[in-house]
Amino acid sequence: MISAGTLYVVATPIGNLDDISRRAIDTLQGVDLIAAEDTRHSKALLEKIEVKTRLTSYHDFSDDSVAARFLDKLQQGQSIALISDAGTPLISDPGFKLVRLVREANIPVIPIPGVSAITAALSVAGLATDRFCFEGFLASKQGAREQSLSQLKYELRTMVFYESPHRIEAMLASVVVVFGESRQVFVGRELTKKFESHFLGSSSDVLAWLQADSNNQRGEFVVIVAGCDKDAQQSQKQEVGLRLALQLESEMSLKKAVALASDVTGARKNLLYAAMIEIKNSSGDA
Repeated sequence: MISAGTLYVVATPIGNLDDISRRAIDTLQGVDLIAAEDTRHSKALLEKIEVKTRLTSYHDFSDDSVAARFLDKLQQGQSIALISDAGTPLISDPGFKLVRLVREANIPVIPIPGVSAITAALSVAGLATDRFCFEGFLASKQGAREQSLSQLKYELRTMVFYESPHRIEAMLASVVVVFGESRQVFVGRELTKKFESHFLGSSSDVLAWLQADSNNQRGEFVVIVAGCDKDAQQSQKQEVGLRLALQLESEMSLKKAVALASDVTGARKNLLYAAMIEIKNSSGDA
């Protein structure tokens, strides 16, 4: 049942039309207006599921006046459904500004859940899913892309990325450079579509699989990277902590330098102290 003056955020299929829910269809049929990321794309979907509700455009480049008009309609009691080109709106898709504006006006926003490429990929990846983070699309330029990946090198959670066909090879090459050749990576290509394919292996194996067949580079991709091993993360903290302690020692006692470096970096104090003593002994300063 559709409620007046309500914004519905409706998930649509990411490739297989049969994945749309009965509730989603009923909602799209029952609202007064559908706001779509690409009206041409969504019109084809709505025709297939026999929805004749009026369609209008709302995307990343829509100015604030468009969202204001939607808000006005909602305040007048009309109901609106927000959809994206595929999957769940606002997940690497437009809509955030509209939802925030509507919530600030104390108007109900109701999710109509369904397919999301993130959860679809995670469910079949074979990597840890108890904790994960979504990073969306990385930068197209190598320097910016690898800088972003470097900030995630010691992330313990499983990491999920989206990527396009013309950038997937460069993206995976950057994963190998930053995370190393042995980090476990899953690639889901064309999820739920006719030519869907998956590959799980080391980052170097995944890149080799992609390069072995040009067909593997076609379509839309979800890339999932295993989180950093806890021992490797702690080792990195010790390296950073040691560098900081060495810098601080010129300004304070060894004990204070180690304590402060440990607090700032999360390095283990006893290991830092032992490393500092070893450096002093080897340099003849002890």
